[in-house]
Amino acid sequence: MDQIRIGKFIARTRKENHLTQRQLADCLSISDKTVSKWECGVSQS
Repeated sequence: MDQIRIGKFIARTRKENHLTQRQLADCLSISDKTVSKWECGVSQS
């Protein structure tokens, strides 16, 4: 899977579970900006 497909999967799954980026981030103990970067397919390298 590439970063774009993974990001779309994360966004779709998050929305299906009625979570905001902030709520998902809180569950994972990360920042909501990180979730946003994942969903946009921005590299973390």
